Amino acid sequence: MTDTRASALAILRTLVGREDADFHDGQFEAIETLVDHRRRALVVQRTGWGKSAVYFVATLLLRRQGAGPTILVSPLLALMRDQVAAAARAGVRAVSINSSNAHEWSDVRLLLDADEVDVLLVSPERLNNPSFRDEQLPALIARVGLLVVDEAHCISDWGHDFRPDYRRLRDLIAQMPAGVPVLATTATANSRVVQDVAEQVGMVATGFDGAGTGADTAESTAGTVEVVTIRGPLARSSLRLGVLRLPDSRARLAWLLSHLGDLPGSGIIYTLTVAAAEDTARLLREAGHAVRAYTGQTDTAEREESEGLLKTNQVKALIATSALGMGFDKPDLGFVLHLGAPSSPVAYYQQVGRAGRATASADVLLLPGAEDEAIWHYFATASMPNQAKALAVIGALEAAGAPLSTPALEARVDLRRTPLELLLKVLDVDGAVHRVKGGWQSTGRPWVYDQERYERIAAARLGEQRAMLEFESTTGCRMEFLQRALDDDTAVACGRCDNCQGIWYSSEVAEGAAATAAQSLDRVGVAIDVRAQWPTGMSSLGVAATGKIALSDRAEPGRALARLTDLGWGGPLRDLFETQAADAAAPPAMLAACVRVLAEWGWAQRPAAIVVVPSRRHPFLIDSVAESLANVGRLPWLGALSWANGGPTGESGGNSAYRLSSVWDRFTVGPELAQALAPFTGHPILLIDDLVDSRWTVTVASRVLRQHGASAVLPFALAVRS
Repeated sequence: MTDTRASALAILRTLVGREDADFHDGQFEAIETLVDHRRRALVVQRTGWGKSAVYFVATLLLRRQGAGPTILVSPLLALMRDQVAAAARAGVRAVSINSSNAHEWSDVRLLLDADEVDVLLVSPERLNNPSFRDEQLPALIARVGLLVVDEAHCISDWGHDFRPDYRRLRDLIAQMPAGVPVLATTATANSRVVQDVAEQVGMVATGFDGAGTGADTAESTAGTVEVVTIRGPLARSSLRLGVLRLPDSRARLAWLLSHLGDLPGSGIIYTLTVAAAEDTARLLREAGHAVRAYTGQTDTAEREESEGLLKTNQVKALIATSALGMGFDKPDLGFVLHLGAPSSPVAYYQQVGRAGRATASADVLLLPGAEDEAIWHYFATASMPNQAKALAVIGALEAAGAPLSTPALEARVDLRRTPLELLLKVLDVDGAVHRVKGGWQSTGRPWVYDQERYERIAAARLGEQRAMLEFESTTGCRMEFLQRALDDDTAVACGRCDNCQGIWYSSEVAEGAAATAAQSLDRVGVAIDVRAQWPTGMSSLGVAATGKIALSDRAEPGRALARLTDLGWGGPLRDLFETQAADAAAPPAMLAACVRVLAEWGWAQRPAAIVVVPSRRHPFLIDSVAESLANVGRLPWLGALSWANGGPTGESGGNSAYRLSSVWDRFTVGPELAQALAPFTGHPILLIDDLVDSRWTVTVASRVLRQHGASAVLPFALAVRS
């Protein structure tokens, strides 16, 4: 045994807490590549193989040789927390810098300066934080001992979880001093991703070209070095895969109510949307199951608490979106269920890989939904940069002549915050804009929309979606199908899945479960939060609205029947608001549900009359709601507000500043409505709208009614978008 292997094995045994532990095939080869040969490596191995052991062991060996700290680029907070805990078990001093621990950053800097950190974990987004990028990263790069890129498939355009800031790693890798090893790891990569990641991990700076002589005008050129790729079989012999088709959400929830207690141990139930996770968790809790929702909207402290409860088996399951995914480490996780299918076999393999890492058996069951493809399409297109919007952002930054914050940009470009931030990251990586203290600025470099690349990505995603549908319907081995989707040449039939061994799950539903699920899905009433602040920068759009909305102009908190994304009423509402759907009266059951919302509202003072927000697309629909509520509630229906200055402009979906601009001064109280309102001066008004998105329509309409004497305005809508 070589000295390196003996030392590495001792560290490994400390890490796993077993004196008989030994390396899996490929683990020591990866460590040797990094430590003895100081080369670059790409490790593609199944979940649970021990990729983290490679970089923790290599870190300690390199540190013993006098190397600086390891920089570990890690994509998710949950993954960072697990990695820090795993490092501590091996005697590795690991710290993280992320969005949830800003209060610890100064302490981390002191530890780094004192060389008391072995591994620094950062998110890819942190690499472009101006203060970190300009003040700390250069010194770190100068003394880094090892660079690790975890979940490296995110580098690739073909990766299932593409994040723009991962593309920035090409440049970071190229800046590494000579002789610094680089390790990229992933469990979810097909051959195209492997090739793409290997090319980018192999980047090195080879000098400078350009007409200028100073650093500001010269641009580095990059070459590549050979990357050692260590790839193993992706089969997971502990997993028992199955697909159960049920007709609708009610049937899926009824099955879950009937069989959650039968599933082994504790596990994860994945959903495709935040609303589905929250609705499912509520239903199961009300039925007595210990579960929690876990989404991108869950508070950080609550997420950490939920992770801990799952790891200690104090909850049966977390009902989660993909926010709980890569790297979450619970070796004895007993099951993974999906209520709705992920958009690709790659994403599915990554999520089911959470189960059965240290157990002989774990159950994996997919319950696909009819709405899956529509959800896939939405998320696939939402992350694609739009050429016109991109040019508008660049133009706005150029015209400003100074850095602009994201909120300031929202008043110049009609994009919501999240897609705007994503687009800025793409443009930053492309070199067209640059993040600085105070916001964003144009670099002045020409930018060309890479249509060919985005068409290629779109085509790849469509192909992945088709493959997922094929996985659902295949009569062959399901694990073998997943392996082949990941270009694993070792794929063979697993002998355990529902196609190999026979159906291992029951499709029966317990008595009363269907009724309980139906009752839960029939729940009505979603809050419409009141707007209290005008958006910043409205003067640039010709709107004289700044600061807080006057209390005398504000709406009261409102109600809607449901969200379009809800499992229950969301489906019928989506049908009503489909682009091609004909305008018609609301169905009787939906009108009855609206009455229930009002009955359960609990307002401080009952409204005295009804006024409608006029609708271009759904006049019959909205009138039917107003008429029904007026009849049942014995309230006078006074009519509708009138359009002013041509009425609202644009389409829904823009950002706050543009949505407010499109409805500002676009509603008025006409003569007939003014006459009808006169007897109700000083009384509350129920304001009815069809669909609430940005909330600016009901905010402006409520302001108009308040200025015409209403003591309060209570907004009601059939639906809120999300």
